[in-house]
Amino acid sequence: MSLSINLLTDLQEMWQYGFMQHAFEAGTIVAIVAGIVGYFIVLRRSSFAAHALAHIGFAGAAGAVLFGIAPIIGLLLFTGCGGITIAILGRRAATRDTQIGIVLSFMLGLGVLFISLYSGYATEAYSILFGEILGISNNDVIVTLVASLMILFSIGIVYRPLLFSSLDEEVAEVKGLPTLWLGIIFMLMVAVATSVAVQVVGVLLIFSLMITPAAIAHRFAKRPKQGIMISIFIALIATWLGLFISFYEPYPVSFFITSIVFFLYIITLIFHRLKIKNSSLNND
Repeated sequence: MSLSINLLTDLQEMWQYGFMQHAFEAGTIVAIVAGIVGYFIVLRRSSFAAHALAHIGFAGAAGAVLFGIAPIIGLLLFTGCGGITIAILGRRAATRDTQIGIVLSFMLGLGVLFISLYSGYATEAYSILFGEILGISNNDVIVTLVASLMILFSIGIVYRPLLFSSLDEEVAEVKGLPTLWLGIIFMLMVAVATSVAVQVVGVLLIFSLMITPAAIAHRFAKRPKQGIMISIFIALIATWLGLFISFYEPYPVSFFITSIVFFLYIITLIFHRLKIKNSSLNND
């Protein structure tokens, strides 16, 4: 198959296949959640935490394969436990990266142990490294939707206190907000979001969908809600374009998604620096 001049015909041709419909459905859901959660991750300066949870999830998937259960269960269990541990140990931003590194190294050690003990071919666990969105079933879409609705519902409940603590954690604590519990709830949301997002881009490329769109939005938006909308929009565009191009090109979907958001971020940096340069010249 190859792209034609008539994009509408190409879209209709692609949409005839059930696996592409499921990929678009799951990709859309994940992009929305990743855009929202990712914005808070950037706002709270917790990018390393999201990166760590993705790798912790791989250890859980490896353990699940070893014990003969679905990898997604191990993924959710390990990311959830890892998220709670990180939130409790790394309450302060100054020491958070150190605590995350300690938890990550321990979990990765478990992952290595699980893989070494498994005698068969851990194809399901390894597929989580790079994503398998084109292999998503209707049941997977439903699970992704339910998990995502839980995340969105949780964010809706704690939005204001979470935003306040994300902007200034110390002031929020002085004002009497339960910053520890907010941190635990947020890390659990990141854990679930990471678990559903790995279906699209995989563990190794999770940053592309959860961090890069939010980082771009953070440079343009003047208000949090505006930033969240921009982050969602970029994640959606990257996911949709990645899926569309991959249908006609023999390369992984995750490669196209990561490339799209990467080049968008580079363009954003160039634009931002030119804006600063022009502003300084006008002031002079």
